[in-house]
Amino acid sequence: MIWANFLHFYQPPTQKKIWVDRITEESYRRVLKGLLDHPAARVTLNINGVLLDLWEEFGHKDVIEMVGQLLDRGQIELTGSAKFHPLLPTIPEDEIKRQIELNAVTLKKYFGDYQPKGFFPPEMAYDSVVAKVAKEMGFSWIIAEELSYPGKVAYDRIYQDQETGITLFFRERETSYKILSGQLGTDRLFLEALGARVWKNEYLLTAMDGETFGHHRPGMDRALMELLSLEAVPTVLISELPEKFPQVEKVSPRPSTWALMEKDLEKKVPFARWDDPDNEIHKTQWELTELAIKTVRNSKDPGKSREMLDRAIHSDQYWWASARPWWSLEMIERGAFELKETISMVPAAADEIKQKAKDLYFSIITTGFAWQREGRVEELAKVEDEEIRMHTDSALPGLPKEEIEKMIKHLEDEMEEVTRNREFERAALLRDRIKELDNYVNQK
Repeated sequence: MIWANFLHFYQPPTQKKIWVDRITEESYRRVLKGLLDHPAARVTLNINGVLLDLWEEFGHKDVIEMVGQLLDRGQIELTGSAKFHPLLPTIPEDEIKRQIELNAVTLKKYFGDYQPKGFFPPEMAYDSVVAKVAKEMGFSWIIAEELSYPGKVAYDRIYQDQETGITLFFRERETSYKILSGQLGTDRLFLEALGARVWKNEYLLTAMDGETFGHHRPGMDRALMELLSLEAVPTVLISELPEKFPQVEKVSPRPSTWALMEKDLEKKVPFARWDDPDNEIHKTQWELTELAIKTVRNSKDPGKSREMLDRAIHSDQYWWASARPWWSLEMIERGAFELKETISMVPAAADEIKQKAKDLYFSIITTGFAWQREGRVEELAKVEDEEIRMHTDSALPGLPKEEIEKMIKHLEDEMEEVTRNREFERAALLRDRIKELDNYVNQK
C-alpha cells in the first residue's frame, strides 16, 4: 500500500488578523515545518490564493517561503482551486472560471510558473459542470468525496469521468474521519486500522482540513508527522498515482461535498450545509447572492464592485447559517453585509435594487436573531452534532489503553514546550484535550 494524503489550507477573505495569526501559528506553520523536518513525508496541498494574500498582508512570509522550499524539494504539490472559496456548483460557469483564473494568477505571483495538475473544488463540492470546467482549464484530475461514487470505490485502480474524461480521485471517508478525529493518533493504531491492506497493491487516499492538525486538534500536527513517516506505508503525491495504477474505470459520479451525509443523498440535497431548501436563512442568502451576481454582471462599468463580488461569494457565510451544527451570526452578518455593499457600489444600479439588497440583508440578520432567541439553532445543532460524533470521538473508548496514554504523552510533551514559551492559551487547549483523553482511559 501507498498513501496519498491531501490537506486543505484556507481562511475566508473576511477573517480577522487575530485568527489568521493564531491558526497559522497553531497549524499551518507547524505542519509545514514538520514536513521540512521529515523529508520522506509527501503531501498534496491546496492553499487557496486568498490565504496566501492574507499571509503576506499579516506578516507570515516565512510560511510562504516554506511552501516554496517544499515545492523545490518535490515533497509537496499544489492543486488549483477557486481563489475566494465559493461553492462552485451554485454559481454561474463563467464565475467559476474567473475564480480559478484568479487563483492561478495568485499561485504564479508567489511560486513562479508552477502549474498544478490537480484541482480541488472548495468544500470538495463536485458536480458535472465543475468537472467540465476543470477539464477545459487544463487540469488532469479532480478530487471528490467517496459518496460521489455510485458504489464501492476500489483503491487498486484509477477512475475517469464518463462525460469529460478527467481523472477522479475519491477520498476515503472513514480513514480520513478517523485520522482527523484523533482515533489514529499513533503509528500502531494507524497500522491496525489498515490491517491486511498494508500488504496489498492499492492506495489509501485521505483528505482533510489542514486546520485540524494543531488548531482544532492540539498535538495532532505531531501525530500526523509520525504517520506520514511510517516506512510501512510510503507516501506519494496524488499526481503520481496514475502511473502506479494503470487500470482505469469509467464512472458517472453524483454531486457531492466532503460534508455529505447519507441522509442528504436520500433527500437529493448534496449541498445541504450551504444550500438547504428547508433553511429559511439559506434561501434569503442565495437570493441576495444571485442579486449581487446579476447586478454586477449586468453593469457595463461595475467599478470596484467586480472585485468586491469575487470576495463576497465565499462559502463560509452559508456554512455558518446551517446550524448543522455550526452556527455563527457574526459570519452570517459579515457575508450578507459584503454582498449588500457590493450591490451598493455598482454605479448604475437602480435604487430599487439597492433597497432590495438592504431588505434581504435585514431579513437575514433578523431571522438569525429569531433562530437564536427561539432555540431553533440549538434544536438543529443537537441532532446534527449527535450524528457527527459517530465519526469522531465516539470510537476512542474502544482503543487500547496504552495507545490513548501514548497520545496523552505526546500532548503533555507539547504542553511543556508551549508553557516554556509562555504560550499559556495554547497550553490550556492542550490541557483540555488531555482531560478528554484521560476520561477515556478512566473508562477502561
